[in-house]
Amino acid sequence: MNTIEIESSFLLLLKTFSSDRVLQIVKLPPSGSYREYYRIICESKSFIGAYNEDKAENNAFVAFTRHFFSKGVAVPEIYAVNNELTLYILQDLGDITLLKYIQDLGYPAKLSQSVKDMYKKVIGQLPVLQVTGGDGIDYSICYPRHAFDKQSMLWDLNYFKYYFLKLAKVPFNEQLLENDFEVFTDFLLTADCNYFLFRDFQSRNVMILNQQPCFIDYQGGRKGALHYDIASILFEAKTNLPAEFRQELLDFYIESLNEIIPVAKEDFMKHFYGYVYIRLMQAMGAYGFRGLYEKKELFLQSIPLALNHLSWLLTNVTLPVELPELNKVWNYLVKSDYIRDLANQNTALTISVNSFSYRRGIPVDESPNGGGFVFDCRAIHNPGRYDEYKQLNGKDLPVIQFFEKETEMADFLSSVFKLVDTSVTKYLERGFSNLMVNFGCTGGQHRSVYSAEMLHKHLLDHFKDKNIIVKLRHREMEMKTVQQ
Repeated sequence: MNTIEIESSFLLLLKTFSSDRVLQIVKLPPSGSYREYYRIICESKSFIGAYNEDKAENNAFVAFTRHFFSKGVAVPEIYAVNNELTLYILQDLGDITLLKYIQDLGYPAKLSQSVKDMYKKVIGQLPVLQVTGGDGIDYSICYPRHAFDKQSMLWDLNYFKYYFLKLAKVPFNEQLLENDFEVFTDFLLTADCNYFLFRDFQSRNVMILNQQPCFIDYQGGRKGALHYDIASILFEAKTNLPAEFRQELLDFYIESLNEIIPVAKEDFMKHFYGYVYIRLMQAMGAYGFRGLYEKKELFLQSIPLALNHLSWLLTNVTLPVELPELNKVWNYLVKSDYIRDLANQNTALTISVNSFSYRRGIPVDESPNGGGFVFDCRAIHNPGRYDEYKQLNGKDLPVIQFFEKETEMADFLSSVFKLVDTSVTKYLERGFSNLMVNFGCTGGQHRSVYSAEMLHKHLLDHFKDKNIIVKLRHREMEMKTVQQ
């Protein structure tokens, strides 16, 4: 479905449980998955709508969420799911992820007590989800497998091999590497693997609402060892936690775990760093696929950070199994300047040009790096004041002719073009991936639409030989179509 069809479907689904009038539907910034999220803003409250064609994945998320919610685990409430299992509406937990929360507190420049306290809140709740939440859960609906078993581990290791090692041109003996994969997975499976494994427990999948953590995006969860999730968040590339703080949080996790089930620290540590390694390799596979293959800047930037973690492990940890080819590969990775330089590859600059109405607010920036412009068109002579133009918009010929006679529109756009051209040139030089340009007016119908159309045409003409992608959206015209 296209955006208009998705938003129309959300409106119909919303009516099944709420009579609140919808003011605006805003598409949220994309993440690492192919799911699409929308904020549905109503008069009294807002909701989150999710669209995903993968019905099995949706079924897992919805079923897990309802189970966790019934167990008192901090997850969003599900309000409605469509019959096709492609859309669902859930509680809006806001925009503050754990990552944003700590960054707003000055991390990584400053590791404050507030940052430490929030991490402990999050990690203190992890055993509740893994043990209490996992009690009685239906693992038959897990996606794509019911457990983090040997097959799942080998998938992750081969993901690392094919999407990171091969794309990064790392030399290795494939048979010897496969032999190490067998030995490594056999070792990991000697741990107790009978708990709920979140699978992607990282700072972007923890929302902070009213100073309390809430978990999202556990649809890939399955039965597995406790070690994997705590390894995921402590050795997350983007947060790059200091080693001393990682140890403090690991000790706190084991203490919290012992409040629910008895776990000896010495026994837990036998497998912990093995799970750190496999999680790190899985993450690097993702960085390779999303970054090296799909050229997404956010994932490319994580490569050097992941290599820093790998370097720390090689210096400070000795695994209780012999993995000669893997060790050779790991040491090659941390010493390779070529691989670290891959993070600086230039990708296409995507320029998002939008028209909007100030009545509905400024469009949300969907880019990873942010930055751009908001231009107020309300000082320009408005054709919407005249009856002959009221039912038209800035794409219609009579309105275009109206603006072509108005010198103030020409002067306005001339200034806009100069400012935007400067930013586009600099963004291309610095390898930025996104630039957002918004034009707002009273109704989002005439002045802003015309301005956005003219900038779109200008950019395609002026930068036709450059590596840019220009996306044009008239938000209020789309909303009007959806509501009809």
